[in-house]
Amino acid sequence: MKKTNTILKSMAVASVAGMALVGCGGEEKAGIAPEVYTDSLFAVMKADRTNYTKLIVKRLGPSGAASIKPAEHWKDLENGAPLPAQMFRAGAEEVGRLTDKFTYSLQSTWPINKQNAPRTEMEKAGLKYIEENPGQNFYGTEELGGQKYFTAVYPDVAVAEPCVTCHNDHKDSPRTDFKIGEVMGGVVIRVPM
Repeated sequence: MKKTNTILKSMAVASVAGMALVGCGGEEKAGIAPEVYTDSLFAVMKADRTNYTKLIVKRLGPSGAASIKPAEHWKDLENGAPLPAQMFRAGAEEVGRLTDKFTYSLQSTWPINKQNAPRTEMEKAGLKYIEENPGQNFYGTEELGGQKYFTAVYPDVAVAEPCVTCHNDHKDSPRTDFKIGEVMGGVVIRVPM
């Protein structure tokens, strides 16, 4: 990750340079390092996703409850509820309607839904990095459509049995040997610079 480290060091230098202007009568710049910003966003996303999985889905399914049934085609069921990945995607879509300051998505190199496969070289590199380096995050910059972005990729780990069961048993899953605690994909957060 020399490239990523170089980018982050450059950002740190730029930040320090910005602060140096304060003592010379320049305009004070307040800000937050991009990795601190995306780390904070990810902490909220991870907490919500983990809690929904453990506190709601795990208690209801996959064996199910009579009142609410988490299911892939939940909209077709009178008592259906979205699966954790679908809940996460719904949140990302709602954030997209509320702000253009950042975007996020859940992706995997083993996606059940092909829409969740990585598309950019940065996404592919980020997912590969977090798969090969458990517990580590990936940071980098990329330019898409003439816009420069700070892009962070965080591991999405199987936190409960329903995660593993759903992916291992799904007919469209390209991988069927997931275990609790393994990286199943990644959360990609992108911030325009």
